[in-house]
Amino acid sequence: CYPLSGAIDWYCFSPKKFKAPCVEAYKKANELKVIISHPSDFEWAESHAKQISSTCKKFLQPEWSKEERFLPMIIEYVKQNPQWRISVQTHKYLDIP
Repeated sequence: CYPLSGAIDWYCFSPKKFKAPCVEAYKKANELKVIISHPSDFEWAESHAKQISSTCKKFLQPEWSKEERFLPMIIEYVKQNPQWRISVQTHKYLDIP
């Protein structure tokens, strides 16, 4: 965990399954972005959403290489759970690693 420091105007928190986040990330997050690459990721996203503030914006993104499969699931999920929004991995479209 790397501690957050400095003056932060907007903090986008994107937790990863392979590395536990710093607890302070939940408190500081203005935006929660969760990559969906498996059906179980929706439940995983909700587990993180329970720990952020009520004003934090929540986004689900299909994993780049699995977009065709998961984007329809995300769309349906967001229709049923309007507190979430849909986003994309913009850096992938721009060919930025």
